[in-house]
Order: sequence, then C-alpha cells, then structure tokens
Amino acid sequence: MLAFVKNIKGDKVIWIVVIILCVVSLLAVYSSTGTLAYKKQHGNTEYYLLKHFMILAFGLGLMYITHLIKYTYYSRISQIGLYLTLPLLMITLFSGTNLNEANRWLTVPIINLTFQSSDVAKLFLIMYLARTLSKKQELVRDFKKGFLPVIIPVILVTILILPANFSTAAILFVTCMVLMFIGRISLKYMLSLVALGVVGIVLIFVLAKTFPTLFPRGTTWISRVDHFIHKEKADPDATYQIDQAKIAIVQGGLVGKSPGKSTQRNFLPHPYSDFIFAIIIEEYGLIGGTFLLFLYLILFFRVIRIASRCKGNFGSLMSIGIGFSLVFQAMINMAVAVDLFPVTGQTLPLVSMGGTSIWFTSISIGIILSVSRVSDIETKNGTEVEVLQDSGISENSQAIAAA
Repeated sequence: MLAFVKNIKGDKVIWIVVIILCVVSLLAVYSSTGTLAYKKQHGNTEYYLLKHFMILAFGLGLMYITHLIKYTYYSRISQIGLYLTLPLLMITLFSGTNLNEANRWLTVPIINLTFQSSDVAKLFLIMYLARTLSKKQELVRDFKKGFLPVIIPVILVTILILPANFSTAAILFVTCMVLMFIGRISLKYMLSLVALGVVGIVLIFVLAKTFPTLFPRGTTWISRVDHFIHKEKADPDATYQIDQAKIAIVQGGLVGKSPGKSTQRNFLPHPYSDFIFAIIIEEYGLIGGTFLLFLYLILFFRVIRIASRCKGNFGSLMSIGIGFSLVFQAMINMAVAVDLFPVTGQTLPLVSMGGTSIWFTSISIGIILSVSRVSDIETKNGTEVEVLQDSGISENSQAIAAA
C-alpha cells in the first residue's frame, strides 16, 4: 500500500479532489438508490453501494495506470483511436441499443458490457484535435492546410453523435471551439463555423417539427426547450422531473436534511444519475451544493495551471480540452438540476452512478495527471523538451488562467 501511494505522481490537489468526489458519490448513490433497491433487489440497499464502490475503485485503478504513461504516447493513441471511433459511432447510430428513441449504447459480446460510444469518441477527438493543432501551428491561419484538417474530424464526430445525443454533441463542439481558439485558429474561420452550426441546428429543428416521424429525437429536443421557455404553460407531466428536483432543492435549504434523509429520491425518475445534484442539495443543503461546485472549479483551475506549466503544446492543449469538457459537463448537469437549463440527460462526472462513464472520466483525469507528472519531472530535473512551435498557445492558456 505504501509503495502504491509513493508511486502516485502528478498534481496532488487533483488527486484530493477526485477522492472527495468519490466519497460524495458513494454517499449520494447509496442514499438515492433506496427505492431502486426495493424494486429490483428485494430491498438489498447495500447492493448498489457495493457495486458503485467497485466501479469507483476500478476507475481509480484506471486513473493510476493512465497517469503512469507518458502523455506524449497519447498523441499516436488518439490517431488510432479516432480511426476506430468513426465506424463505432456509425454502428451505434444504425444498430445500437435503443434508449429513449435514441441509439446511444453498444454492447460488448460475451462479457455483456454496455457503454456509450460517444464517451469514447469525445476523449479521442479531444486528444486528436490537440495533436493536430500542435503539429500545424505554422499553418493554422491557412484555410486549406491548417483549418480543414482540424475541423473535418470535429464535424464528422459531432454529426454522428448528434442524432442520438444532442447535448453531448453540443458540449463536444464547444470544447473543440475552445481548443481551436487556444490553438490560434483564425477567428473568422471559427465564427463562420459557428454560423453554419446555428443554421444547421435551426434546419434540424424545422425538419423535426415538420416531419416528426422522420426524426423523433428532434421532437424531444423541441418539447424540452419549449417547456423550459414556457414553464407556466407546460404540461405538468412534461416538467415532472424538474419540478421534483426543485422541490428537493427547496427542502434542502441552507444545511440540508442530513445524509440519507431525502424524500424526493422516491419521486425523481433518475435521482442517482441525471438529478443526483438535487438529492445532494436536499441532504447537504446549499452549503453542500456550493462545496461540490467549488470542487469542480478547483479541478479546472489546477488543469489550467498544469497546461500553463507544460513545455509541450500537445500536453497543454490536451489537458485543457479534457479538463474543460469534464467541468463544462458538470456545470450543465448542475444547471439542469436547478432549472437554469433545459433537461439534457448529462451525468455529473465521477458522482452520478454509472459504469463506463465513470471509467472514461477516470481515464481522462489520468491523462491530465500524466501531463502534470511529466511536467513535474522536467521542472525538477531542469531538462529541455522539444517544443512543437512558438509560444502562442501558452500565451492564450495564460490569458484564460488570468481571466
């Protein structure tokens, strides 16, 4: 055990934040799965606690292994991974497991392990984009040689994710835009891309409204946005989830009801995943919810610090991209729970109950820790590393840190 602890490298603050998030996750999942246990496990409330503990423990193991690998190896891994991801997304789109009128899941034969292919695609695309931007710094202002090689994989992946999971595609697209800005892609190209994206989304919504049977998920998106904008006119059945979440938040007050005493867990359809933040506020109050929010902000602050200290552009871009994606997803989940954003179905990273989503989150954080570990070694030894291009990226990273 001592040898294991001694071998843990990288940013210690991130390790502490991860451990705290895991503890919060265990407490929240144990409390919120009581009703589920009585329905499916004959009242064995410890079943989901032990299962979730094993998932988190395995996730920490993946994080530990991932952080030991030198981050530069992920450059080639991302290239291979992206080539595998595209057919994986196409298989999911046309023959994946259907859930809520969307093919989001793939099942691995023999072991019967189910996972969302978008989780794989998100990680590999961010790493691949970081690789491409770091290698094309001299050409980023050139449309044909710099912009197109960067944007084509982004468009392909987001389009393949979009029909089944709009929110994941949107989060990934925003993350890629942030990376392109830091990577010094021309602003006029980025604005043109945003304009095309807006036109495309409007077109999809119009088609979904006109031909609902052609694109059933589009109807779901429209209804969610419509119910969010016109709350006073919305059907109570359509706003049931968010209404129960708001009741939980109001009942929590400042200090909460105390652990395990949530009542809304019996009414919320997904209190252990999509709306776990509402249960946390009900049991731990506004203080507990604010504390959780600050944990994610601390995580992002440390990621920016790692990126600004990294001597290689690839490591800087990759860590910022992965860190931003995780924290942005957390902010969206929290915003939905407190009714500041339409329902999306995004989970709270490292806190919501889940298997492969927690594991991919753990791998993502492990990659960030790998960048931190190598940067610490280079700083300590005073060695010089090859910098792929000028300091434009680090300057933009420092500007974001200052903001």
